[in-house]
Amino acid sequence: MTYSSQLPIVDLAAADRGPQARRLLHAQLHSAAHDVGFFQLVGHGVTHAETQALTAAMRAFFALPEADRHAIDTTYSPHFRGYTRVGDERTGGSRDWRDQLDIGAERPAHVPGPDEAPYWWLQGPNQWPDALPELRLAALNWVERLSGVAERLLHELLASIGAPAGFYDDIFGAHAHPHLKLVRYPGSAGDGDDQGVGAHKDYGFLTLLLQDHVGGLQVEREDGVFHDVPPLPGAFVVNLGELLEVATNGYLLATNHRVVSPPPATERFSVPFFYNPRLDARIRPLEFPYAESAPGVTADPANPLFAEYGRNELKGKLRAHPLTAARHHAGLLTGGSQPAMSA
Repeated sequence: MTYSSQLPIVDLAAADRGPQARRLLHAQLHSAAHDVGFFQLVGHGVTHAETQALTAAMRAFFALPEADRHAIDTTYSPHFRGYTRVGDERTGGSRDWRDQLDIGAERPAHVPGPDEAPYWWLQGPNQWPDALPELRLAALNWVERLSGVAERLLHELLASIGAPAGFYDDIFGAHAHPHLKLVRYPGSAGDGDDQGVGAHKDYGFLTLLLQDHVGGLQVEREDGVFHDVPPLPGAFVVNLGELLEVATNGYLLATNHRVVSPPPATERFSVPFFYNPRLDARIRPLEFPYAESAPGVTADPANPLFAEYGRNELKGKLRAHPLTAARHHAGLLTGGSQPAMSA
């Protein structure tokens, strides 16, 4: 295993090179997930042509006139899908200096009934710009492609710590809730605020990030310092989400990370893909031989985690998108049927 600015580089293709290579892959994955919670993934099979198709469509989207982007503003969607303007998203209560397009699985809207959980609002159609029809195909192809990569990676990761590879297969499948962001960081705000996106942990299972050559991603290490993650051509930066940390009682790490805005007049583009289970999935504790040595999970009273995945995602959406939340879900912000989710 090699390192890039202290992050391990893991070759997923080693799983197909025979028993010895797979054992080495498992040793690398085990170490990366237990000790760091972040790594660079190569050998994933996603081609340069596939990546180019997505990034070209993404750049074309952000080059559209403002009116075209604003026509699919997130505030028009009760499902939190669409375009978010620079500064309208929040992390840790502070604005993120970026704009983005949020995309999920293309499904009919599920308006929750009186006896249903409010997180079903998160299921629904995406918003697409009329002026760029190729974006829909490129983005949904990427969701499908990376769902396959993430499924394979999760199988190898679970096997690497002695757990059944398919332990969580029943909470993914056809009704999984993947999430894709197309993100542009337009450069520093000029007011001294360099928060591209504030320090946070992801709340799902796995995140696979495609970043361009500009850089700016930083990962908090055991020394308490945020270290740069230089871009590695052809690699995905992978990090574990809080649900995997909770499922393993802290044996696998979800790690704080952030993005520092690029210099003024410099754009940075990134594509995070979040591999998430069904909204109504209840996450069982993982059965694995190292469970007795797990250190436990550090509880954050300001960020409670719930057994059902959808409650965690809805909590995050209400915090991150206050304008959309206020327009469509005011009852949830004032308590309503979603207690403890208004912070």
